[in-house]
Amino acid sequence: MDVSHSIIENIDNPHELERMFRKEPEAFKKSFLYAWEQNPDSQVLAVWHERLTFKENPNTEKASLFQKDFLSMGVLAVLAGICTRIILHFAEQQAITPINLVFGILPFMAAYFVYNNTSQKSVLYTLASLFLISGFFLNMLPLEHTDSIILAYLHLPVFLWLLLGLAFTGNEYGKGSARLAYLKFNGEFCVLYASMAISGMVLTALTMQLFRFVGMDISEFYFENVVLFGAAALAIVATYLVSRNLKLAKSIAPYIAKIFSPLVLVTLLVYLITVIWVGKNPFLDRDFLLSFNGILLSVLAVTIFSITESGTDEKRNISDHINFALIVLALIIDSVALSSIVFRLSSYGITPNRLAVLGVNILIWANLSWIMLSYLRFLQNKTGPSTIQDAVTKYLPVYGLWAAFVSFIFPLIF
Repeated sequence: MDVSHSIIENIDNPHELERMFRKEPEAFKKSFLYAWEQNPDSQVLAVWHERLTFKENPNTEKASLFQKDFLSMGVLAVLAGICTRIILHFAEQQAITPINLVFGILPFMAAYFVYNNTSQKSVLYTLASLFLISGFFLNMLPLEHTDSIILAYLHLPVFLWLLLGLAFTGNEYGKGSARLAYLKFNGEFCVLYASMAISGMVLTALTMQLFRFVGMDISEFYFENVVLFGAAALAIVATYLVSRNLKLAKSIAPYIAKIFSPLVLVTLLVYLITVIWVGKNPFLDRDFLLSFNGILLSVLAVTIFSITESGTDEKRNISDHINFALIVLALIIDSVALSSIVFRLSSYGITPNRLAVLGVNILIWANLSWIMLSYLRFLQNKTGPSTIQDAVTKYLPVYGLWAAFVSFIFPLIF
């Protein structure tokens, strides 16, 4: 009964009660009921009583399996798999371009968000019309590998990704918090999808080997009908799990962000020093300029991922300084790439590729500058982390507009 008396004596000392619980949780639980019976009017003990005796409805988890979002996930996953397989069939017949495979996944992810959110009709009509127009326009383009058409193929998924963001945010598409939640969703989605995809690869390798033991090669059939179907359906399943606040993805994503940022920073520094050492020149070497832009996009993605996973912690830590250094380095790379593309435009003339690369570099340079200035003010204790997140979220529509311009206007101009 000593513990019970200690609880009663410290009934107005929450800190001591917490210390006692953490020191001997089982003894605390056993002795608590006596203290609770002696002091039934204590609000402090009432909270502790709920904390120690609270049990969720045992049928909650089972019932959740039959909720509308689970059922909609199952139906949409099957439809995504079937639709993707049909698109692949026509792509193999060279009737349509393989980039149409994105229409086997993204519209169904958007449908999941729309079905489980209460969006205004204007949002629904906008999504439906833009997806239809995108699919129609894409398949009206000639099946030629000209520069402008290839650029349309590359930029259209970016535009569709922004449309998916509209479906995710719904009526709150104008709020920075909703856009930030969408970016977080993407990070957690990638972590979870990659984890499940690795398991799928192991299963595929095992299946292939088992059939080889009996003298059968089912690789072509399996990849076209099972792997492709599974890859498309898995996107819907991962969407469902992340939307249901699966703890695995949410707990791993911040750690991945903290680990990758310093690794990318060190790798990038070593790479740039090596580039200077061997004398590579992005002004004259076209392939090197393209790789420079690829590095820039990767660094931008890692930076945004790290910012979105940093949360709303007002405290400055080493991760913030690493992110700031990464942004400054990315800005330097972008400045070099921007100078190189301007040089090539003035020296060799205008082409669709050069204009597209110029536009992307200008957009990224402006975005990185905004993020860098916001980060600088944050590190100087002038603002909170929300200003950095605003620099990321408020700029997203700009990328979408540019992607739409390249996808729909470039093929008409060039």
